[in-house]
Amino acid sequence: MPDTRTRRGPHPKDEDCFSPPAVPALRAAVADLSWLLSRGYSQRAALKLVGDRYALRDRQRKALQRCAASDEACRQRRSRRLPPARLAGETVAVDGYNVLLTIEAALSGAVLLLGRDGALRDLAAMSAHYRRVDSTVSAIGLLADFFAACGCDRVVWCLDRPVSNSGRLKRLIEEAVDGRQPPWEVRLLTQTDRTLATSAHVVATADSAILDRCRRWVNLARLVVDRSIPSARILDLGSAPSAPPSSGSR
Repeated sequence: MPDTRTRRGPHPKDEDCFSPPAVPALRAAVADLSWLLSRGYSQRAALKLVGDRYALRDRQRKALQRCAASDEACRQRRSRRLPPARLAGETVAVDGYNVLLTIEAALSGAVLLLGRDGALRDLAAMSAHYRRVDSTVSAIGLLADFFAACGCDRVVWCLDRPVSNSGRLKRLIEEAVDGRQPPWEVRLLTQTDRTLATSAHVVATADSAILDRCRRWVNLARLVVDRSIPSARILDLGSAPSAPPSSGSR
């Protein structure tokens, strides 16, 4: 069945999965999974163990996976994260779909997740197909406004060539930022993750695999959301749980 969505809004299950009563168990689960990862447990085995312990649903387990991180991973990521004031004069290489989907989700009222490493992530499942939604142009505009305000020298927007409609999105972005400063270059790449992980530029992403390898990064989605989308639904699962909930609470 073709994807006919016009908004990247909340999933029907999210009101229940991420309701206030569910948050304590989710925070405890993130803390437990992070503890196991810090001690060398494989993510797959640890995720199943913790997810089963708290009887988490599929979307809750996805949130758990995106928010947990080992102590060392958090320390390394934070040490390489640049504040917006350090972007002046820099070239910023953007993980295009990773950032764009999060800003689109924020504008559409979807749940956003704040993990232990401070990165802001969404729950959208990136596939081999991208569909423009009604918030796409607005999201690009907010990103362009941020780059203009921070004084960076150039933006290199990286899109995965194998993803359907990447060419159309490239043209849309180029039209939307035509004449804007700083200048943007939109690239279609076959190995975006590897390119960003080894880039000499400041990288904008929330992809954990890239964050663990890149030299410097900026928490772009969070900065733009904090600056321009005060109504965004941010769920902080990286904070320490206030009290140990009983297993199986949701």
